[in-house]
Amino acid sequence: MTLHVDPPDPPTLVAVDPNQYEDTTVGGTGNEDAADDVTEDEYRRDDLERFLNEGAWAEAFEEWAATSDLDAEEWRIVEEMGLVDRFDFFWDDFADRVGYHAPGIPEDWKERDLHPDLDSWSTVSGINAGLTELGQIVCETLKQEYIDWEADYEAPDDLPDFEA
Repeated sequence: MTLHVDPPDPPTLVAVDPNQYEDTTVGGTGNEDAADDVTEDEYRRDDLERFLNEGAWAEAFEEWAATSDLDAEEWRIVEEMGLVDRFDFFWDDFADRVGYHAPGIPEDWKERDLHPDLDSWSTVSGINAGLTELGQIVCETLKQEYIDWEADYEAPDDLPDFEA
């Protein structure tokens, strides 16, 4: 299926510790306290936001929309809920990748009456899956087409030698 809509403006990236997201671990530690020593510059959000505005977002969105399972009605819900603005992208130096947090509709959507046209788990899960796919394509586009830096992470010298 193809979603025929204009690409929205790219999200504005804000200073959030990515380890605070339930679905993200940065730095390879799995320890939220480890991120306390990391400066915002290490997440390179300013560079990533510039790349998004220079065309990475539009390119990725068009690629995603060409195969998206979302329809125009579901996309209207995404826009009306302001979900695109809640995307986050950040540099994960440890993994040499662009990490991301995709916004989503919470499990208690029905009790919270978040949007009048949300009427089924199918719609909610479709929107959540679609936004996750969009986030992944944006990361791939950034890494393949825009990022020209290398990870600065260097493994410690005291790692064991596993060669047999």
